Parts: sequence; C-alpha cells; structure tokens
Amino acid sequence: MQHKILVIDDNTDVIKALKILFLINDIDCEGASSPEQGLAMLKSQDYDLVIQDMNFTSDTTSGEEGKALYHQIRTLNPDLPIILLTAWAQLEMAVELIKHGAADYIAKPWQDDKLLSSVNNLLEMYQLQQSQTRSNKQFKLKRDKLSAHYDLSGLIFADQAMLSLLETATQVAYSDAQVLITGPNGAGKEKIAELLVANSAYRDKPFIRVNAGALPAELIEAELFGVVSGAYTGATKSREGRFAAADGGTLFLDEIGNLPLTGQQKLLRVLQTGEFEAVGSSKTQRVKVRVISATNANLNEAIARGTFRQDLYYRLNMIELRLPPLAERPDDIIPLAQYFLATDKVLSEGAQRLLKRYSWPGNVRELQNVIGRAELLASGQRIEAADLGLSTSASTMVNHEFSIEDITQALDKHQGNVTHAAKSLGLSRQAMYRRMDKFGIKR
Repeated sequence: MQHKILVIDDNTDVIKALKILFLINDIDCEGASSPEQGLAMLKSQDYDLVIQDMNFTSDTTSGEEGKALYHQIRTLNPDLPIILLTAWAQLEMAVELIKHGAADYIAKPWQDDKLLSSVNNLLEMYQLQQSQTRSNKQFKLKRDKLSAHYDLSGLIFADQAMLSLLETATQVAYSDAQVLITGPNGAGKEKIAELLVANSAYRDKPFIRVNAGALPAELIEAELFGVVSGAYTGATKSREGRFAAADGGTLFLDEIGNLPLTGQQKLLRVLQTGEFEAVGSSKTQRVKVRVISATNANLNEAIARGTFRQDLYYRLNMIELRLPPLAERPDDIIPLAQYFLATDKVLSEGAQRLLKRYSWPGNVRELQNVIGRAELLASGQRIEAADLGLSTSASTMVNHEFSIEDITQALDKHQGNVTHAAKSLGLSRQAMYRRMDKFGIKR
C-alpha cells in the first residue's frame, strides 16, 4: 500500500522539493499552501503523515501560526503523525509541541536522508498503530457480542487468544460433547469448565468437581464410583461416588492424566454405556453425566508410554480447548492484576511494565499471589515494581518490545535523562538509544 503525505507550507518551492523527494522514494505527496487549505484537505481525504511549516506570514517568526495549525490538526486526527518544519528561531516552540505529541521536527534547510528516515519510521509506526486500532475495535465488538449472548462466568480477559478460546467454548457449551481442557497448572482450566456449564443445558443441574491429581491412586476409584461398606480395610460405611452425585448434570475431572489404568477402564465404560459398579459391589448403576476433563499433561506422550488409554483419550477429547499459559496472552496480565487488587491501591507504571515482562511460570494463580503479597508490602497507595518481589533474571523475563509510548513516557518521567529512563524500563543505555533511533525520538 502506497503511503500519502500532506505538506502544508506557504513556500511552493518547499512543496515542490518535497514532492520530488517522496516521489522518487515511492511515497505519494500532496501540498497545501495555507493552513486553511491544509485543514480542508485533511477533512476530505485520508493521509498517513503531515509535514507542516511553523510560520505562514512573511513578517512572523514566533511559530504561533504553526502551533495553532498543529492543534487544529490534532483535533481532526489525534493519532496522525506530524513533522514540524522549523527555522532555528522556532526551535523552542517545536520542542514544546513535541511534548504535546508532535512526532518530530526538522530544521530548514533539511537533510534528505534524515527527513526520509524519520518519515519512513513514522509511516511504519502509524500503519502498525492503525492496524492495532482496527484490531482493538474488532476485539471489543466480538467481546461485547459474546458477553451479550453468553454467561462468561466473570472471566477477566483482554487478549485475542482468550477471545478465540471463549468463542469456541461458548459454541460447544450447549452440546453433550465431552470436552478436554488442556493447559498448564494455574492457567484457569476450572474457570473454563465453569463457563461451559453455565452455558449448557445442565447449568441448573449438579456440577461435581474432582481433582484426580490430589487423590491417592488407591482411592480414586472409590471417589469416582463409590464404595460399599467392607469393600476394603477402612471402608466402614458405604459412600456415594462422584458419578452418582453428578447424575443428570456435569462431572469435572481435573488432572485426568493422573487416573490409574484400572480407573481409566471403568471411566471408559461409563462414557460408553453410562454404567458402573461401586467398589466392592456387583450391582450395576446407570447414570447420565456430561464429563468435562482437564489436564496439564501431554496425553499423547502418556499414550506412547502406555500410561494412558488411547480409546479413553478419544472419548474425552471430542472437543479440545487449549488454554494458553499467561505468558502467551500478555494483554490479560494487567486487567487480571487490577481485578485481583482487593484494596484501592493502584499499580505504578513501573510495576505494570514489570508484570508484563515477567514470564509467569505459575500463570494466573501466581499473579494472584503476587498481587496479594504486594498489597501487603506496599507502604503507600501505589504499588511499585519493588513491591512485587519478582525475579528479573533473564530466565524469568519474556522478550517484551517497548512501544513509542513506553519510551516517551519514561523519558518524560525522568526529564529526558536517558540513563534513568532506560533503567526504569530495564534497558541498557545502548538499548534505549537503539529504540529512540528506531522511533525517531530525539532528546
């Protein structure tokens, strides 16, 4: 896609020179010789960048005309990148407008390579920004539609990966299909199971949960299928199993990969026939139960090792929902962290940056614990990065690419001190300068 630039300058020679420069670099360029003409063109057409002069009256050198034009353009399009063409007399005014969001300033007479470098960087960033804006709008529309039609069980999410998962989950929730939820510990698999039940035909029926990973192997069968008095030492009275308790509703089997082979055989039979016997009993019971299972294990590897039945896997895995680890859905981190805040304390910008850069091996559960601890440790109303108690070693950090907003905010916060700004972002001075060059930021 060819980019289009608007040059606003009362000097027609400047417009001609820039048109030629951009034409030979495959960039479309149009000119306006007055602020009024430029604003009219901006209202009637779409542009990717504006280059504007700071003065339009021959006896004026204050830059006030350029300042007024800049703010009028900003009113029309708050995100459009604007480069200021300045003489040295207007340098102070240009710097002031940079603080208000101008993308760059170029002194007259300009250097073609320097101007082209700034323009290309800004066009690339604007294209990415526009793409992100469209993506955000589409995300919000889809999320609002999902919230309007389904019970999302209080799920907090802002990441496209979670939206895609929930679209599939709500689509299959009303069916009788057995669902297998896979994902790491602490990622929220049980919450997805709750959503499935809330949007199913069984939402008002029993919802029984069993953590197979928390039970000794010798007790799992008794837990699932029940036990009659005297079936084994210690079984002093009969007890109903979870399948019987869930009859007519849903049974959620967490950590299904830990079920022993004997239990797997009985589970397979229940899924196939709806029948089972309690431990120590020869009486067959019949139930109708929808089974939702979850695991953090690789069941295909378990099948290869002979520790998990392939036929059971196919029964459980009619629909698989893969829940990504928190590190793979970074846009969920801050909304979840803010949700976990039990007080009116707030997360500082530094704390938020660290939360986004941390790899979260313990997933959502770890995030909840970190926020709870930080609330207790923070001395004031703001939770700072140091209050989080997170390791900043290379093995615990993800490769986070900072945006132009991250860089400029850090520089503004530290009054342009590159060393301090870089430190606040966890960057070296050299890495900070590389990002400043990338974004065309001059300090």
